Amino acid sequence: MFLSTYLSKLLVVSTWAVLLAHSSTALPLLDRHEFRHSSLRDAAPSLSAGGKAICITGTIPVNVSTSANSRLLYSDSGSQFAVTQTFADYLSANSSLPLQVYGGEANVSGIFNINAKLCYPVDWAPKKSSKAIQFLIHGIGFDKSYWDFAEGFSYVDNAAAAGYPTFSYDRLGVGASDHPDPIQIVQAPLQVEVAHSLIQSLRDGTLAGHKFHHVVGVGHSFGSIQSVGITASYPKDFDAVVLTGFSISTNGLGVTIADFNLAIASQNQPLRFGALPSGYLVTGSAISNQFAFLHYPNFDPSIFAKDDAAKQTVTIGELFTITKPVEPAIGFTGPVDVVLGEYDMIFCQANCAYPSDQSVMVQALYPAASNSSQAHIVPGVGHAINLHFQAQIAFDEIQEFVKSNGF
Repeated sequence: MFLSTYLSKLLVVSTWAVLLAHSSTALPLLDRHEFRHSSLRDAAPSLSAGGKAICITGTIPVNVSTSANSRLLYSDSGSQFAVTQTFADYLSANSSLPLQVYGGEANVSGIFNINAKLCYPVDWAPKKSSKAIQFLIHGIGFDKSYWDFAEGFSYVDNAAAAGYPTFSYDRLGVGASDHPDPIQIVQAPLQVEVAHSLIQSLRDGTLAGHKFHHVVGVGHSFGSIQSVGITASYPKDFDAVVLTGFSISTNGLGVTIADFNLAIASQNQPLRFGALPSGYLVTGSAISNQFAFLHYPNFDPSIFAKDDAAKQTVTIGELFTITKPVEPAIGFTGPVDVVLGEYDMIFCQANCAYPSDQSVMVQALYPAASNSSQAHIVPGVGHAINLHFQAQIAFDEIQEFVKSNGF
């Protein structure tokens, strides 16, 4: 135990030394009020993938509850045969499975540990810089690393270069965050409440050590679904919202779920997920990931390999409640930016211009949104926008949107 603790402390000290060696501006950042008073536990330092931001990663407990989860009449048999048949039945013509497993609304509450990453531009100055932070929510199959994936493919770097701090986190049931019951607890409605709690902690200063006056939501895929839910249930949480990898079309969802070839995570990846209940699932193969997330040849094979090796879990509870947060956000009056990849398989069935521009259709969810709202299709890109060669096009467009709206 002593040796383990010593090595852990030595690693942290060594990491700070690397930061100091690679950034002449790192020293004043290390002693800043924000880092010293952050409520992230066991915080460890790092630089962003391209060195544009200095970050701390740690854990924060959130106390959340919801009455909007579903009581799912589904038993966890631990059988891959049963899981495969479940989704075959789910996708069958005129399927009644969603109705069969729905047992009414359920109250769920608990305190859950969420692993998060708080990043500031290396030249950020509290009194002179923007008081806005970008709140990043990843989608299915990823964790928070989606936002800082590699040099040249880092949204965190791009936001930092534009002057913005970012906050990203592993959703409940993903990565280094807690993994509670994957059927009854880890569902879409509770994920919305987790995000809401974190946003409030950023606004009231308990998380970062100072208050952020503006929070801009940036979601991807399932993270965008949660962002829609946040703007519908808590219209004052976000001052502006960016929805990437999302449309109101469900035409590609069936194809995607079939392509996912969903496998029990503990059986498919026993070294990584061997301790998880069998209601935690992963995509079955690298081919599944390419089909759903990427458009060839517009990605680096090494980025694809890294993505597949780091693939993350989704729960049965999330899949049965995946669209539940989506409803018109009639009380949200801020600007909305929709960013879709041209070949997004999941939300456009690989053609976001057919039968009309699918990015524009999202406006139907925001009848009171600011007239500075906009929509954009990124050419040559699949669903996982951040992992394509054209990612910087999307990143730049988003930063311009945020800045042009005064944040």
